[in-house]
Amino acid sequence: MQLREIGTTGIMVSPVALGCWPIAGMTSPDVTHEQSLLTLHAAVDSGINFLDTAYAYGVDGESERLIAEALGDRREQLVIASKGGISLETGGARNIDGRPGTLRTHCEKSLGRLQTDYLDLLYLHAPDPQVPVRESAGALRELMEEGKTRSVGVSNFTLQQIIDFQGECPIAAFQPPYNMLQRDIEVDTLPWCRENSVSVMVYWPLMKGLLAGKLARDHVFTPGDSRLKYPMFQGEEWEKNQDLVDALRELGTRSGHSVAQMAVNWTLSQPGISVALCGAKRPEQIRETAGAMGRPLDSTTLTAIDQLLAERGIPITRAAV
Repeated sequence: MQLREIGTTGIMVSPVALGCWPIAGMTSPDVTHEQSLLTLHAAVDSGINFLDTAYAYGVDGESERLIAEALGDRREQLVIASKGGISLETGGARNIDGRPGTLRTHCEKSLGRLQTDYLDLLYLHAPDPQVPVRESAGALRELMEEGKTRSVGVSNFTLQQIIDFQGECPIAAFQPPYNMLQRDIEVDTLPWCRENSVSVMVYWPLMKGLLAGKLARDHVFTPGDSRLKYPMFQGEEWEKNQDLVDALRELGTRSGHSVAQMAVNWTLSQPGISVALCGAKRPEQIRETAGAMGRPLDSTTLTAIDQLLAERGIPITRAAV
């Protein structure tokens, strides 16, 4: 497995990272404390050295606390990214706050929960429409200058917001959603990041489980499942996506990859994509996606996937109103 550099920082990470939102149990009621600890250990034992968490992941920072509990003695072997600027209110509502004082508070609390004195990467979780981007950027630059984080990134930004932030603080990484079915970043932010040596760390490489190949065609989503907001989980779009998954499964049988490994490998093969953030709430899930590392798809298979995507057609990706 070949490690990849975060920007030009010299910090080297595995191309598959563990996304640590699911282990907090906020959206998965069947998650247990014991399973989350086992999942963290399974990730590291499978060759992953990169963990992605956030101040807002879990009640009172459950995700960050779990990382410290499970892997505190391996801190020097790990690259830990966290995010500030979003907190969860009672009832689960998100509060976006990019004020400098809040960002400092979030960073310092995250360090305490993680039981470490530095982060390897600190993101602004999302731009605050009430706070100028450069003001938030200046706060993160100060935290980096103080040694509280080794590098800085942004998440869920438009191209202009990235450029504005970069004018005040150097950006090492950008974190957007991206997968076979959601490719909007290819228009502007991804090319800009390639040209400016900014690593792109994508979340949802499996599109909320759709591209993991585990959701049956007749799957019934429970009321309140957030995936019901997305057209790709409904009607004709759902059928087209299931056809794609079936075709990927058949193609993967020939190459020895699962559907999830096909999706992750395709993502990592796209120019400018540095890391795929793979969430997991059970050990076997992260072992499967980590298995994509070191087993790249050959050019024939990648060409076949691109043909399948062309036949599938342009998906409707925006959330239904």
